[in-house]
Amino acid sequence: MKQTTQPPDHRSAGVRHGAATVAPPPGPSPKRHRPTSTQWAAWAFLAPVTLYLTLFYAYPLYRNLDLSLRNYTVRSFVQGDAPFTGLANYHKVFDDPTFAPALLHTAVFTAVCLVFQYAIGLALAVFFHQNFRLSATLRALFLVPWLLPLIVSASTWSWMLNSESGVVNAALHAIGIGPVNWLTSPSWALTSVITANIWIGVPFNLVVLYSGLQSIPTSLYEAAAIDGANAWQRFRRVTFPLLRPVSAITLLLGLIYTLKVFDIIWIMTKGGPADSSTTFATWSYQLGFGNLLPAFGPGAAVGNLLVVAALVFGLVYVRVQRKQSL
Repeated sequence: MKQTTQPPDHRSAGVRHGAATVAPPPGPSPKRHRPTSTQWAAWAFLAPVTLYLTLFYAYPLYRNLDLSLRNYTVRSFVQGDAPFTGLANYHKVFDDPTFAPALLHTAVFTAVCLVFQYAIGLALAVFFHQNFRLSATLRALFLVPWLLPLIVSASTWSWMLNSESGVVNAALHAIGIGPVNWLTSPSWALTSVITANIWIGVPFNLVVLYSGLQSIPTSLYEAAAIDGANAWQRFRRVTFPLLRPVSAITLLLGLIYTLKVFDIIWIMTKGGPADSSTTFATWSYQLGFGNLLPAFGPGAAVGNLLVVAALVFGLVYVRVQRKQSL
């Protein structure tokens, strides 16, 4: 009797038991995501801005930080072999007797300028918002101090406040008041540079606040007038609250600009007499470039203190704006 041998069954166990399982077909291989033409165009537009910020902001900040952490001399500044000293330059700045007066003068100079620039600019903006005859012409004339080069404005104020031949002392003499040493007296030097900086900064506040007033609907004023609100109540209840976002950015930009004011003070008083008008901006310049043996490290440290102050106020502004939006 012949025995037949069946070939082995190579089917899977599922098929042998009656449950046929079908293997999923192999999927397509994943393709790499390639940037589209729109994305390339976006990067092309961003490239000039990124390059500008890197060259003129990021790199100078890095170099200034490096200057403040090393002991740079004229020789090492050229050759680039300055030893690392850590926070020694900052300790030297804090221990310097000029630090406390410079900090006080910087705070007073910034606060007084901001308050008067904003108050005068807001008053002028509300005044010109009435759109009377010659309003546009007068607004254009108020922009002149803002358009003039700072060296021209500071030189003009130096001539006006000159103790012997200045126009201001001549006017005081005409009404029987003796001459005042505006630029050479420790009691008046800081007041003189504050006055000049207020005059220069008012047009900026005027322009920004006037543009903010233009965005307020006139219907709100009409409704307030119908309700019996007078001019002061309309300003306090309508104008001022709606100007808060514009006022915040105006004060922030004014703060950053005023912290770093150097040209006006240096041309008018050079920080004197006896450091009576020295601020962090002029002190940083004096340390780095005003001596035969420049102290690059301490000068950079003082400059970094100004950067930190501006950064802190900027973060405060962002936080306040975020709370208001929520």
